[in-house]
Amino acid sequence: MKKLFFVLMVISFSFSLTDAQISKDGWSVGFGAVSPRLFSDITADDLNFGGRLFLEKNLNEMTAVRASVDYLMFTGVNVAPAPRKFTNNTIKFGLSGVYTMAPCMTFSPYFGVGGSILYYTLKNSGNVPNKSYFGELTADIFFGGRMMLGDRWYGTIELGQHTVSTDKFDGTIAPGSGGFFGGPLDSYTSLSLGFLYYFEPGEYSTMCDDDAGLSKFDYAKIEEIVKKYAAAPTNVDYNKIEDIVKKNCVTGTVKERVMTAGNWVLVGVNFEFGKSDLSPESYPILVNAVQVLISNPDMKVEIQGHTDNIGSDSFNKKLSEQRAETVKRFLVAKGVAASRLSTVGFGSSNPVSDNKTAEGRSLNRRIEFKVLGK
Repeated sequence: MKKLFFVLMVISFSFSLTDAQISKDGWSVGFGAVSPRLFSDITADDLNFGGRLFLEKNLNEMTAVRASVDYLMFTGVNVAPAPRKFTNNTIKFGLSGVYTMAPCMTFSPYFGVGGSILYYTLKNSGNVPNKSYFGELTADIFFGGRMMLGDRWYGTIELGQHTVSTDKFDGTIAPGSGGFFGGPLDSYTSLSLGFLYYFEPGEYSTMCDDDAGLSKFDYAKIEEIVKKYAAAPTNVDYNKIEDIVKKNCVTGTVKERVMTAGNWVLVGVNFEFGKSDLSPESYPILVNAVQVLISNPDMKVEIQGHTDNIGSDSFNKKLSEQRAETVKRFLVAKGVAASRLSTVGFGSSNPVSDNKTAEGRSLNRRIEFKVLGK
């Protein structure tokens, strides 16, 4: 168990910040397999199995309340009065609080505390009657992490320690020799693997927007973009740019233009030569695009990727598709439903500037949105 706990710690802090979908008040359901192990007065089997179903409500970006139901089967060898196979079939009803320590990480670690009430049935017990019991309690602590797998879906791993309010949970009363910490009470650990699904995402949070690029403005490139599209020479008001981006203002006029436009060109969302990675100055523009899409929930968009003309047609076609997929992943991570987004790559077939110059080629490495309507 100590080795497993260490591995979980290493995993949870080995991933860098990412554009995770963060909900302020969403509802989610989780399910998975559980392997519990008794620490008690009898020799417990190492591997036991069960299942878990839980409902979770976000109170804010970092805290949540969880209601859970577990089915657990414990087995072991009871030596009194003669060696025989002991079993304990348990249904556990739990309520706990969950705190996510780093919600903006690819693998978000969390911990929780809570309590449960037990209904369990003993078979082949020692000095405890073989029957069903209801009303014993557990004190639960757990540590785990979740990783985003797709639109609203997460994979989860969790390690828990549970102390039972009795010494008869293992079918044998032996004061002073039971319990994980050596006390008179029985206890067990649990390792679970499963999935979490947000069936009601709730209000989208901008908590991770700074981590996604708002704190990494490349003012030189922003100035170049602004001056390139200005009707006349102009000075750049950086305070106003930052204020607009951080507030993610989307006026009615912008919405109307987006809804009726044939193609929505994301000026400033460019890529380095031969790569599909987003540049820092692309994030503010995409954050604003997210707000437009969330404000228009019926809008569907085709994300179109483009390249310059350097390289073979097949290479550019594949690269443009990768660029479109990169933008889609960002939008989905920020709360836009994947079902509203499609991607296509045009390679170098639709240039908007002269490929004979470096400046023109940089403008051709771009993303466009084709608004498909409702």
